[in-house]
Amino acid sequence: MVDLFAGASLTDFFNRDLARLWADKIKTEQPDFASGEFVAFVTKQLAGKTMTERQWIFAEGLVVYLGDNHLANLALLGKVLGPELATEVGMFRDSSWLFPAARYVEKYGLSHRKASLAFIRELTKRFTGEWAIRPYLAASPKIVIKELVRWSRDENVHIRRLASEGMRISLPWAKKSLVCLDEWETYKIILTNLKNDPSRFVQRSVGNNLNDLYRHDAKYAKEIIEEWQQTELSPATAWIVKHGQRSLRQPKNQKDDTIKK
Repeated sequence: MVDLFAGASLTDFFNRDLARLWADKIKTEQPDFASGEFVAFVTKQLAGKTMTERQWIFAEGLVVYLGDNHLANLALLGKVLGPELATEVGMFRDSSWLFPAARYVEKYGLSHRKASLAFIRELTKRFTGEWAIRPYLAASPKIVIKELVRWSRDENVHIRRLASEGMRISLPWAKKSLVCLDEWETYKIILTNLKNDPSRFVQRSVGNNLNDLYRHDAKYAKEIIEEWQQTELSPATAWIVKHGQRSLRQPKNQKDDTIKK
């Protein structure tokens, strides 16, 4: 489709052309959709806004022109998500246009948790739900983290990764979250389920969790690693531990850039 990182400005990706793309896709499923009004509503608010602010404008436009029947909206949006990703990487290269759907469910779906989690699961097969899942974890941590335990065993690599990535303390482009510490024993089950995952994509996410734990309070990361070390580490787990300890090796002022996927 389009690459969020292909142009000179990440912000400019969320523009009139993207609004038109969304309008066309929705109108295919809902012929009476006010596509012109939606494009105008979004476009007139974009000037001077940050990338994230523009994403929220798109999501607001979906509510304004689809209405507040969020179950119906999730069903409609599910029809326009497109095909699942064929590779582990490429979520931004191929599917960055789906950011508005992710922001929509992140903000407006909380009153319909079950349907929204199902939507996030499907979205993740095509883009990522790592930001969208966090308000649900904050609102219903015990329920949602149990769902993530199930996702950590899923056959789809993107869903397994989300079970880990969405729990990170310091997820890029997201507010800091300590749900993983509040639900510590269940959180450890998720990471342990994934410590031998064959996908480097998933392994990297588990390592990112350990790295965040080291930065927040090293005793948490050490507890997990010591439990894993009670048996011989597989090559996958050894790589995860090394990746998770990288903050111990890099200068404190060095940026840990993990966002590009």
